[in-house]
Amino acid sequence: MKRSWMWILLALLCHPFLNAQPITKSNAEKMLTAAKMAEEQNDYYNALEQYEEYYKEKGDRDIKIAYKAAQLHLQLRDYARAERWYKRIVRRRNSKKFKNPYMPEARYNFARILKMNAKYDEAIEQLQLYISEAEDLNKITLAKVELTGAEMAREMDPVVGMEILNAGKNVNSKYSEYSPILRNESELFFTAIQAKKVIVLDGSEDNFYSKVFTARMGEEGWDKATSIEGTNLNRPGYHIGNLTFSPDGNSMYFTRARLEGNIMVESQLYISQRGSDGWGPANLVEGINGDYIVKQPAVGELFGKEVMFFASNMDGGYGGYDLYYSTRTGEGYTPPVNLGDVINTIGEEETPYYLDGKLYFSSTGHPGIGGFDVFNADWSGSGWSAPVNMGTPFNSSVDDLYFSIDKDGFSGALASNRPGTKSVKGKTCCNDIYTFQKSNVALDLLTTIFTEKKPLNGAKVQFFEIVDNKVENFDTRQKENGNKYTFLLGMDKSYKLLVSREGYFPDSLEFTTQGLRKTQTIEKSFDLKPVPKKEPELITITTEEPIRLNNIYYDFDDDKILADAEKDLTFLMGLMNDYPDLVIELSSHTDAQGTTPYNRRLSQRRADSAKKWLTDKGIPTERIEAVGYGESQILNRCVNGTRCSDEEHRFNRRTEFKILSGPKSIKIEKEVLKDAKLEGRGESKGDGQKKK
Repeated sequence: MKRSWMWILLALLCHPFLNAQPITKSNAEKMLTAAKMAEEQNDYYNALEQYEEYYKEKGDRDIKIAYKAAQLHLQLRDYARAERWYKRIVRRRNSKKFKNPYMPEARYNFARILKMNAKYDEAIEQLQLYISEAEDLNKITLAKVELTGAEMAREMDPVVGMEILNAGKNVNSKYSEYSPILRNESELFFTAIQAKKVIVLDGSEDNFYSKVFTARMGEEGWDKATSIEGTNLNRPGYHIGNLTFSPDGNSMYFTRARLEGNIMVESQLYISQRGSDGWGPANLVEGINGDYIVKQPAVGELFGKEVMFFASNMDGGYGGYDLYYSTRTGEGYTPPVNLGDVINTIGEEETPYYLDGKLYFSSTGHPGIGGFDVFNADWSGSGWSAPVNMGTPFNSSVDDLYFSIDKDGFSGALASNRPGTKSVKGKTCCNDIYTFQKSNVALDLLTTIFTEKKPLNGAKVQFFEIVDNKVENFDTRQKENGNKYTFLLGMDKSYKLLVSREGYFPDSLEFTTQGLRKTQTIEKSFDLKPVPKKEPELITITTEEPIRLNNIYYDFDDDKILADAEKDLTFLMGLMNDYPDLVIELSSHTDAQGTTPYNRRLSQRRADSAKKWLTDKGIPTERIEAVGYGESQILNRCVNGTRCSDEEHRFNRRTEFKILSGPKSIKIEKEVLKDAKLEGRGESKGDGQKKK
């Protein structure tokens, strides 16, 4: 049984519960001990704070602690900080003295975080690197799904005419709200804690459990949400979550979940019936619950019978949480049935919602533009169609869950931690409730990119909403094979566009929808000016002038050509193809450490191996004279018997070429030759840190 990487945060709620333990800074060891104890108790917020204090105290050296901090920030969905910590780990390259134990897996999480921070180009680069170096086939499969989603995000156009709005401060608090259900356009139900301050578990606070809340639509938006109190639904020590109703509205289904620290250890499905005096007692739903997590119920219909959809991590699934259904039989339900591999993946599938033959759900295992994306699939009477991504604005670069919609398809609700939430300090830790409706006034923007009045493909378009002279919401698109981009607009708002492409001067503009009250498409076009090309700077190489090739180096006491050497050898191959009568000397040099005969033999083997690489590529052997000079051409004072540093010895370890016959001189672009430097300038790598 695999646990969802989003653990409790997406299962029920996100809430920074803090144990009442003061952070001590007496010394690094106490900080580390306190951090480990807090983590063992699943107290992730205190653990994270202690780990970061320890890291500062010890300095930027302990990669194990950096990885702990990165993991915890990811679990707590603080993606900005998680990105910074994972970047530290990914940058720690392997060397002879250090092997990064967290690669390449850290790169996978780093790429996913970049994607959730809407840095799609960077995410694509990191995912491609991960796929090339990973060995875990399941992770490679997920990485390919993430890559497809990131590429899709750059070109996805939004659903026109659909307006999505934050439900506002009367509904959303500093902490997470979950499972929003609109019973009609004017009545909203959801589950939450709705605390006004950070909750400290010191024994004196006994009312921190999540409850069912309801809010009604007033003349100026949602009225203040109120909890449904009473012992019928609430039970001390348990959180209520995952709310849904039967079609007639008289049965309320929900889960009671028990936590240890921040980890869900129990979650079962309950039902309450509406009576004349309110909601009746909570009763276990027979047939569905078991020794596993059950969450996020949704009433539906399959094969002409009423069923209950839900998410569970029971044994036998395809991934972490899968979607299941159970058929209603009188007062109970049949044993759960997995929805199958069309719906479920090796990722996570959660928050099902069913309406008129269509299943809506959120997933990390199908290609999406963020973390959890909302998908839908149609029921044919015998099976499911392939899931379809709902697109923007329903989906964002982060997590979008608990999607529900009315029968007419005009309005609904979802929960998301997208930018603009009301959570603690504006972080992405916690979900807000968003409502959406098909707007009577549909405004959208069509942006077209040209250069010299001709379509220009591949431009990057950054779209910003400006609120009080600050950028609040943003979107980035880039189409490799298109020059038109569509963005949704709201009424009475200000926006900015920034357009760029390599090789062209960027351009931008600002505009407003103030006063627009009719459905229309606003068209904005850009004509990017190409950056003038500079004449290449040329370097002249003459006969008998040695040119040092700084990328050709070898492992200690070895003559095998390494991968990095191919850059310079490819340059030489191109040069010899450009000058068919060119004959060169390709020479290898060692430092003065070791015996003279051995150094000459080693350098000759190395020169021969470089020549063989070129001749294998089709360069005639008679055009290359391979010479191993050993230690006979020392460039500094480090001859035999002189004590020198390794840096000084390394200066003598080099590979060079020079013109023997053919053209008296040749001209080469400086940019092409930037890694091959004239003799005596720069340094090259040779036999490594060890002595011969």
